Amino acid sequence: MDKHTKEQRSKNMRAVKNKDSKIELALRGALYARGLRGYRKNYKKVEGKPDVVFTKYKVAIFADSEFWHGKDWETKKHEIKSNKEFWHKKIEGNIARDQKVNQILTEQGYTILRYWGKDILKRTDEIADEIEQIVRAKMKEYENETRTN
Repeated sequence: MDKHTKEQRSKNMRAVKNKDSKIELALRGALYARGLRGYRKNYKKVEGKPDVVFTKYKVAIFADSEFWHGKDWETKKHEIKSNKEFWHKKIEGNIARDQKVNQILTEQGYTILRYWGKDILKRTDEIADEIEQIVRAKMKEYENETRTN
């Protein structure tokens, strides 16, 4: 049984952000501070609308919240007490969609980076350093390709 009334639950769910969340803002801020500025956010033209995408270098970054994207799903799904059928279908659909997006982007030559929201908040600098290394390596590859062509 849900602890909230239907109206309160509805209000809570409407407040969930799908862009410019705390985790996205933390990640983008750290990337910006490292001088990485040539990205698009929530870019609809790239499959899955990555939270951050460097289109020129084909790097797609997703900041996934643990609940919506099913972190430790096989364990956590048993913790859902109300409306189980709906939530199981919803989250398992999200997991399947994430896998399909990964497959499509990989086929298109993208490097895909997925991070859990809590990891971003706890290890922002470490994750931003990792992303910076990958993006800067892709920049060098791109420069070398354009020089030889």
